Amino acid sequence: LGEVRFAIGLWVGRSATANTMGQVTRAIVEYKSGKGATPFPLTHCPWCREELGPKGLTLKPDVKQPEAVEVACVNHRCDFNQRNGGLPVLFVDEQIYRELPAFVLATVDKFAMLPWRGETGALFGRVHSHDGGRFFGPMDGASPRPGHTPLPSGLLPPELIVQDEVHLIAGPLGTMVGLYEAVIERLCLWETVSGAPRRPKILASTATVRRAGDQMKALFGRSATAIFPPPGVDEGESFFAERDPTAPDRRYLGVAAPGRSFKAVQLRTYVVLLTAAWHQRQRHGAAADPWLSVLGYYNSLRELGGMRRLAEDEVISRAHRADERKPLDAPGPHRWVAQRKLESDPVELTSRESTAKIARAKARLGVPHGDKGAVDIALATNMISVGLDIDRLGLMVVAGQPKTTAEYIQASSRVGRQATRGPGLVVTCLNVYRPRDLSHYEHFGAYHASFYRYVEANSLTPFSAPALDRGLAGVLVALVRLSDPGFTAPRGVEQLPARRAQVDDLLQVLVQRAVNVSNLDQAAIEALEASVALRARTLLDTWEKIVTQAVSDDAGKRCYSGLDRGHNGKALLRMALSDDDEAILSPEELRFIAPTSMRDVEPSIHVWVGFKPEGKS
Repeated sequence: LGEVRFAIGLWVGRSATANTMGQVTRAIVEYKSGKGATPFPLTHCPWCREELGPKGLTLKPDVKQPEAVEVACVNHRCDFNQRNGGLPVLFVDEQIYRELPAFVLATVDKFAMLPWRGETGALFGRVHSHDGGRFFGPMDGASPRPGHTPLPSGLLPPELIVQDEVHLIAGPLGTMVGLYEAVIERLCLWETVSGAPRRPKILASTATVRRAGDQMKALFGRSATAIFPPPGVDEGESFFAERDPTAPDRRYLGVAAPGRSFKAVQLRTYVVLLTAAWHQRQRHGAAADPWLSVLGYYNSLRELGGMRRLAEDEVISRAHRADERKPLDAPGPHRWVAQRKLESDPVELTSRESTAKIARAKARLGVPHGDKGAVDIALATNMISVGLDIDRLGLMVVAGQPKTTAEYIQASSRVGRQATRGPGLVVTCLNVYRPRDLSHYEHFGAYHASFYRYVEANSLTPFSAPALDRGLAGVLVALVRLSDPGFTAPRGVEQLPARRAQVDDLLQVLVQRAVNVSNLDQAAIEALEASVALRARTLLDTWEKIVTQAVSDDAGKRCYSGLDRGHNGKALLRMALSDDDEAILSPEELRFIAPTSMRDVEPSIHVWVGFKPEGKS
């Protein structure tokens, strides 16, 4: 079908994968010497399930000047061994920009890198040549190199965008994503031979959404939304699936105890569930396996940390003495629980754990109880709401009512996912000293009988004043830089004064987008148009002033950012948490502070409390 292989690319943050060849080279060298973990996100070959070891990672053409990472299966019988070119999986940003895989898996946080890295334009077809396996664009020079095949019209941009778990793209995160989506759609726009404009198709997936049309309009600027797949004659059936009324359902149980501390309620709940499951194991054997591991869900790291201390001490000791709580006059062993020795320490699934450690914890949760590595207790935060698809799990404890119904539904659906293994049991411990928890406990039955009706509508305001204050500089630079090859190279930032009229035409993209996503009356829309246009024009004026002043003062060269490959000069873009002293930056330069993440991220700190010895002042 062509010279370029079909491949898949993983385009995510540097905490999960390497962003540059320099980073992955250091990681591979450490991995092969036994000093570090594997930088490759997969542990086994997806084709033959052979474990991927250090021998499967090779830097091409060599370690000193690597241009690509080849991942090959170590099984010589596998179709994806080194002799056959390895696995078509790319996980280093620079290699993704060069090879341009047909399918890219990414997080919305990577949108923030569009103004910072000119190579990102290649993902939208902004290339001018190729050499058979690699593509080259404005960041590699204005014209094709000798021996390369020219691509006068570039490549077609992405034609299909699939946004999974769209209910998570809400609030402050959704607002920023909606702002950057204006640039994404512009870069994905292409014209047919007849000149008709074409936009990409968008599929958004979620199980918990309300007012989906409004959310799609604010996020993607699309006024029409269709449910896919459409329901059939029966609302519970579609072309792809039907509901099985005979399958065991998930059961919810509410627990609250006036006069007892919330930690005491959780402690006793964990002990009872763990020992009752062991009692069933003694009676029914492996059939009780789904309930032998408890998955605890917490709304904050602070609450999770408190429970971890209890799980490491009190839960273990009380579970081992469960028979002592048998009524004195009861003959024989306890009727409902059995003494249990917990074999493993609690594992965590939280943001403070490394990606590799989380992957190991997830793998252990799938291990049947009794096998090596099995887990008794796992404690997690809302990071398990999506992506934790382990059929074995059947028991969960939710500590306190989650902030939203959508989060509650998503998190609690992590258990009881496989009907053949039995129903899932979700025990929700509610704190009676919190009015909201108490209300949920008092209406527990009615709420759970129809909790999909309580799913909250998401709020997105991509062109609100606070959103523009934080994100407009990055959006504007990305729009100008990636829309025209003449602006893409690091020194392209200096082209603005000479081509200002052309750039002014791009402002209409943002203005029109603001109108498309709004639900305002005519007067408010006109005010919004004027506000967005004024803000964007002011930023362009500032940009032009910075470049012009640098030339007149002989202050040296200018570039877009310090993250650009081969950058040379003072950067226009600044990070919000930059080490640069704000006192040495002019007010104009401070206007180009741009985010490197879609989220409000604050650094973690340690607080140490010192106490003076007694008797000393």
